[in-house]
Amino acid sequence: MTAAPQPPAASPSALEEAKAAEAAEAAEEEAARPEAPEDDEDEEEALPHSEAVDVFQEGLAMVVQDPLLCDLPIQVTLEEVNSQIALEYGQAMTVRVCKMDGEVMPVVVVQNATVLDLKKAIQRYVQLRQEREGGIQHISWSYVWRTYHLISAGEKLTEDRKKLRDYGIRNRDEVSFIKKLRQK
Repeated sequence: MTAAPQPPAASPSALEEAKAAEAAEAAEEEAARPEAPEDDEDEEEALPHSEAVDVFQEGLAMVVQDPLLCDLPIQVTLEEVNSQIALEYGQAMTVRVCKMDGEVMPVVVVQNATVLDLKKAIQRYVQLRQEREGGIQHISWSYVWRTYHLISAGEKLTEDRKKLRDYGIRNRDEVSFIKKLRQK
C-alpha cells in the first residue's frame, strides 16, 4: 500500500512569510475584540485598529513577494491567494476570457468547473477590478448573460450545469465573450 503523494514543502521564506501574515492577522483580530477589564498585573498594551491593519498589510505584502504569489496585486484577497495556490497544485485552471474590445480576462476556476462557475468567476473578476480601479458601478449580470454568449472553439456555452471539460476547455484555453444576434 503506497502513501498518497504529498505536496512539495514550501520554501523557508514562504513559511516565515506565512507565519508573519498569521501573526498580523491575529493582531488584527485581537485589536478588533472589545476590551475586557484586566488586572493590573496582566495589563498588556493593545494595538489600535489602524496599527493592527498596518501590521497585517505589511505581513500580507511579505507573503505576496513569494515567487508562487508574485503575480497577485498588492490588495490581494484570500480568495485570490487560494486560487493561485490551487493553480500551483493543479487543482484549478486559468480560462482566458476574450472580450470584443480585445481585453483578455484571466479567470481562475477549479478543474471540474461548470459554465455557471465560469460565469460567477467572471463576475468576481470584474467586481474586484472595479473596486481596485475605484470605478465601482452596478452591472446587471442577468442582462449581460441574456445579451452575450460565451463561445469556445465555435461552440456556444449554453448549458450552465455542463462542465467546461465537456466543452473541451482546458487550462489556458480561450473563451470569447460575444454579443448575441437578434432573432427576427
